[in-house]
Amino acid sequence: MAKFDMVIKGGTIIDGLQTPRYRGDIAIAGGKIVQIGSRIDATQADVVIEAAGKIVAPGVVDLHTHYDSQLFWDPWCTMSGWHGVTSVVIGNCGFGFAPVKPEDRERTMLSLVRNEAVPLETMRQGMPWDWVSFREYLESVERTPKGVNIMSFVPLAPLYGYVVGTDEAKARAATDDELQQMCDLLVEGMEAGGCGISAQIMGAGSNVQLDHDGTPMVTDTMSQRDLAAFCRAMGSTGRGVAQLTGSIDLAETIARESGRPVIWNALLADGALNQHGGQQLPAKAAIERLATLNEQEGLRVFAQALTTNFASQFTFEDYNLADGIPAWKDVCMGTIDEKIAKFNDPERRRALREIHEQRGGLFGSGYVLDEIKVGWIPLDVPDGLALQEKYEGYTIGEIAAREDKHPIDVLLDISVWGGLKSGFETSMIVTSAAAMKEIATASVSLPGVSDGGAHTKFVTTGRYPTELLGHWVRDHDIMSLEEAHWRLSALPARAAGLKGRGYIAEDMPADIIVYDLAELDSLPAERVWDYPAGEWRLIQKAKGYNHIIVNGVETFRDGECTQATPGKLLRHGVA
Repeated sequence: MAKFDMVIKGGTIIDGLQTPRYRGDIAIAGGKIVQIGSRIDATQADVVIEAAGKIVAPGVVDLHTHYDSQLFWDPWCTMSGWHGVTSVVIGNCGFGFAPVKPEDRERTMLSLVRNEAVPLETMRQGMPWDWVSFREYLESVERTPKGVNIMSFVPLAPLYGYVVGTDEAKARAATDDELQQMCDLLVEGMEAGGCGISAQIMGAGSNVQLDHDGTPMVTDTMSQRDLAAFCRAMGSTGRGVAQLTGSIDLAETIARESGRPVIWNALLADGALNQHGGQQLPAKAAIERLATLNEQEGLRVFAQALTTNFASQFTFEDYNLADGIPAWKDVCMGTIDEKIAKFNDPERRRALREIHEQRGGLFGSGYVLDEIKVGWIPLDVPDGLALQEKYEGYTIGEIAAREDKHPIDVLLDISVWGGLKSGFETSMIVTSAAAMKEIATASVSLPGVSDGGAHTKFVTTGRYPTELLGHWVRDHDIMSLEEAHWRLSALPARAAGLKGRGYIAEDMPADIIVYDLAELDSLPAERVWDYPAGEWRLIQKAKGYNHIIVNGVETFRDGECTQATPGKLLRHGVA
């Protein structure tokens, strides 16, 4: 009988703790690292991985995902799973599926349709819905085969839905008794293994990340009274972390009220975009504020930094990333037929043209409309082939000049001709190396904002580990490889209270990646129809990862899935 399940031989080990790299062997047995040395006998292993010339590093910890539903039909939580991620945290931004009364399941799913752009029919068909309480949800996750480890926040929106009712809670304040019930459920969720609380708090007048009906999310309308109560409830457990999508001021409030760390979204490089537009503060001002909170105020506030160059693909069948502009929000609400009618409405077109001129030719969250390319037009529409030949591959500006039309009319016409299924591709917003270094190496910065599982028809930011290691570190040298792996693994694990993960050491779970740094890269974006109900998503796979190992079992080999599902539910405070 072999002594080891696996031995990784002769790789360059970067342990995730900023220890200088060294060459060595790693022996794995029972899902854990049992020996690290330079002369481990590979003949005593069932599996031997020859890693000479490769980097051997801890698996990536992805803190900001929305795989709460996708995990049930995609055990490896791709895209994250393709890009070296071995542990994910779900339940971000206050959004999730538990607790939920059976009669409220449809309303709960609707809450994720617009703000995180998860297809409704996919959720209906893809989730088992064998839970009511948060504890039962975690038990369902635990039963489900997993190719990555999963830990969850206790999101606050479902608490409102369960106790008050989502729409009712937007119309009135919770009573004292209802607030206490929600706090009790929060503590119950943490006792079941939740890692803390999460919320999006953009204000009652928010036009970002909206509910299915165009109103703000229920957490956006949260009062200071409710927030303080939730913070104190989490603080009463003596553990946990809060995740906030909102202002730094609110992050400070949460840290003060709870006495617990906060993970704040998001820190952006100057001039960068996320799917909702620019940052609230210039990068330097945000970093200085964070330094003051941590170093002088005694408040632990981490910042998740957007560390990918940003581009989008979209169709108007689903587009919801221009809601901050009232005229665009108007035309993008409703059924397909209703939206087509609005796109054809001369008065609405006139309003959109005026907005276009007022914004200097910018569309949506800040792209130059003339530079947006027609990516695809479906064949199954009248004259589909002719439309493809005439327009695919050309920019809106080129078509507008050729046909002597306003760019807005070009965009809307091509959308309507394709039944709102025509696809458009924005140009890449490229961040300078100096600007990326400023945010990526800030003292409490966590690279990421992957949004894995959300906005899957628009963006591919789940590729962030590959882009950080290959583009920013290898090609632009913004930090050492040792620092990069610390920021990708051990630091986020510590920030989230994810014990026993994020670095390579004896007796640690064997979450390990083996890769060729020279080859590491994201593959071109592509559309795949692999969601329940036949829905498609936009993906980018990776190259250069030779082996991805979760709990001592290989899940990907040279980019191909082994079909193994060794992932675990990680209950907070337990390795």
